[in-house]
Amino acid sequence: MIKQSKKQMLMLAAIASIGLSAPSAFAQVNDVVVAGKGEIPYVIDARNVVARSGTGLCWRTGYWSPAAASTAMAGEFPVGCACDKDIVPADKCTVKAAAAVPAPKPTADKVKLSADALFDFDKAVLKAEGKAKLDQLAAQAKSLKLEVILAVGHTDRLGSNAYNQRLSERRAAAVKTYLVSKGVDANRVYTEGKGETQPVTGNKCDKVGGRAAQISCLQPDRRVEVEVIGSK
Repeated sequence: MIKQSKKQMLMLAAIASIGLSAPSAFAQVNDVVVAGKGEIPYVIDARNVVARSGTGLCWRTGYWSPAAASTAMAGEFPVGCACDKDIVPADKCTVKAAAAVPAPKPTADKVKLSADALFDFDKAVLKAEGKAKLDQLAAQAKSLKLEVILAVGHTDRLGSNAYNQRLSERRAAAVKTYLVSKGVDANRVYTEGKGETQPVTGNKCDKVGGRAAQISCLQPDRRVEVEVIGSK
């Protein structure tokens, strides 16, 4: 902080030299309060307010230079922003916008669970081992800012189309019910049944004889696909 006696000397020196600042400062009428530290390029009073001429120009001191006007601070901006706008770079006299923080990108994890691992054959009641797998999914969902969980049931081609459609829907619904029981928001879980319409075995089981052998061959078609979408 500059002592009062020094301030008075600077005032006299500035008046004697008539070190007026640039005419662009004429329109500035508000008090400019400087930090009061370092080399201050303008005359200041006991309040650290920059002294002005009768026409509103800031009185410069012997310390004045474009660099000093750009570095001595008056609030969040250099003092020269108020007294010498035509000299101080404009980017130093404007509030810089904060860098935008990118929003977290949603993650999507799709898990294919064997329906035989979740349910007994031709059933829609979850087995103990199926519940264990869904416990892992529920824990995963809780670690995310969850957007949605999609549970889609599928069956093999054994049985009628209508029966398989209902079975796939019941299995998807059973998955939702269990996830909700583990704390997942019911409004975040959507279910759908595809019946036998989206097999993954293709035609590789066409020539397999015997029901037991076909059931075994078509096992990959019996599945529930669960997609967890959210951001970390």
